Amino acid sequence: MLQVVNPTTEEVIGEVAEGTPEDVDAAVTRAAAAFPAWAATPVDERAKLARRVAEELAARADEFATTMTAEMGTPTTFATRVQVPNPVGIARGVAAALEAGYFAGEEIGNSLVLREPVGVVGAITPWNFPLQQMVAKVVPALAAGDVVVLKPSELAPGTADLLAEVLRSLDLPEGVFQVVHGLGPVVGEALAAHPAVDAVSFTGSTRAGRRVAALAAGTVKRVALELGGKSANVVLDDADLARAVKIGVANAFMNNGQACSAWTRLLVPADRHDEAVELAVAAAAKYEPGDPALPATRLGPAVSAAQRERVVGHIRSGIEQGARLALGGVERPTERGFHVAPTVFGGVTPEMSIAQEEIFGPVLSVMPYADEDDAVRIANSTIYGLGGAVFSADEDRALAVARRLRTGQVDINGAAFNTSAPFGGYRQSGNGREFGRFGLDEFTEVKSIQR
Repeated sequence: MLQVVNPTTEEVIGEVAEGTPEDVDAAVTRAAAAFPAWAATPVDERAKLARRVAEELAARADEFATTMTAEMGTPTTFATRVQVPNPVGIARGVAAALEAGYFAGEEIGNSLVLREPVGVVGAITPWNFPLQQMVAKVVPALAAGDVVVLKPSELAPGTADLLAEVLRSLDLPEGVFQVVHGLGPVVGEALAAHPAVDAVSFTGSTRAGRRVAALAAGTVKRVALELGGKSANVVLDDADLARAVKIGVANAFMNNGQACSAWTRLLVPADRHDEAVELAVAAAAKYEPGDPALPATRLGPAVSAAQRERVVGHIRSGIEQGARLALGGVERPTERGFHVAPTVFGGVTPEMSIAQEEIFGPVLSVMPYADEDDAVRIANSTIYGLGGAVFSADEDRALAVARRLRTGQVDINGAAFNTSAPFGGYRQSGNGREFGRFGLDEFTEVKSIQR
């Protein structure tokens, strides 16, 4: 059995079975047997399933939020406003895509082009947005007519069990959806390598994503990867700096800084760098570490002791490489819990490790740039390309810069997240897309019939 630890209290709050490759094989075998009948289910019934999932998630929102706060430390307010509503929106977006005729087919000359389910899907999901990432894989796969074996993070298994309860309540046929708990190097690798798995969808670190892709290549299965990020918030010289910094800090520190698309690099005109640092320090200081179960808490703990040490190691590196520590640092801000102090660095240059490596904690790097071209160069100077932002008083100018950023999504002037628009990355942030009809594409095959 694997123990589940509350990162705020450091107490064991549960246990979960430690799966084996044999468990994966049994689940995949059951899924393969269930696939033909499920694939033949009418599209309108699968669309109704997605709608019902959304309804059930919304009805049990408090239960999901409480579970996520307890097992991975997300602030309860963030869980209530984001961690549950986003998955509800994702499920509804999948249903809408089916209802809009996603599977209707297309006539191209003498060819009828159809989309069909890919088969058995292995879904491997992380702990930081556990419900969102499970729903982003499981719901479109099921709606596409696929069968799913889910390997959730061992750090957030309770959320997966709640989702399994929801799906069981909807009377899915035996074998259509199954959960195998366990460790990534054991259960995850067995799922990625299994010859009867037709597609694997993985969200996690870039390092682990490379391993999944290598294992999946053995059977040339479909692979979708949503990996790390080092997103830049580009504040142009005509922007409202105070507003851009405030929104940027909120984004960088959301979910305790544990978000792959967080804007962890704040790029500002060189002549306003010091002002930006002061504004960032003032905004970040309001993120006082505390008990995430309390509604007023904005910054909870890292998910584990190991994760806290990784974040602190990056902070040490930033100090050693000459960045100016303007707020926070390596000291523990609380007596109990895996908290990291909200941290702001100034004078960060592109070659520093804190400007290149994903930290996954409440750490913001303020970086000066010389002109617009320099800002774009710095923004594009990492191996990643997942998210980003541009702030400007001129929306056309912001759009022009956004087009130059080599990243999967860019927000202009703090625009709202869209759970029906494609989400995914360039370069080593992964491949494939999630949400809406774009997410369905990852779980379908394309067939041409000439007549």
